[in-house]
Amino acid sequence: MSGAERIKYYAQTILGPMLLMAVTTYGAGTLVFAHLSGEAAVSRAVAAGRTALGNELTDLGSSLSDTPYVVALTALAAVVLRMVLRRWRESLFLVAAVWSQSLVFLATTEAVGRRRPPVPHLDEAPPTSSFPSGHVSAAVALYCGLALVLATHVRSRALQALIWVAGAAAPVAVGVSRVYRGMHFVSDVLWGLLLGAGCVAMAAWAILYGRPGRDRQRSRS
Repeated sequence: MSGAERIKYYAQTILGPMLLMAVTTYGAGTLVFAHLSGEAAVSRAVAAGRTALGNELTDLGSSLSDTPYVVALTALAAVVLRMVLRRWRESLFLVAAVWSQSLVFLATTEAVGRRRPPVPHLDEAPPTSSFPSGHVSAAVALYCGLALVLATHVRSRALQALIWVAGAAAPVAVGVSRVYRGMHFVSDVLWGLLLGAGCVAMAAWAILYGRPGRDRQRSRS
């Protein structure tokens, strides 16, 4: 496959979907910001029910997707996968999934400009806006991306189910924690889940299961 064909392939399977997700995220964020002001009542109700134990548990849950941990775990997982599987495909998939959601998030959050929930914040608010939740999208990309890779390399159905339960539990814990700690509205978390899942699907389609030369080979057969 020539260099030009490879560039075209990845432009269609990665850059195109990323642009679509960015435009959709901006549109959704604008609509959310304009029309879902009633979410503040939910945030106030959650904040009113805080407990010391809940504060400690959600601190742990939120930290599962803190930026330094995500960067370090992604790099470590990429290296381990390369060493164990002796190829780059799974490593590149995971890096693409994690960094694509980060790029879409950074490209849209400031433009949307949604303020954080009007409740006491238990964490220091980052300079980005509330929509979407970057913590949640990163958690989906990292933990569900890892689950996808690991589940495809084991034969036991029970072990596959266990891997997926763990992979899905992490972003759910992050999302619940971010709402509890007053850092995000519910809709921020829901869109973070969708964004992360979209980036995992995009990277899997382009890198794990994509075949850049497949159409060309078929045309020659």
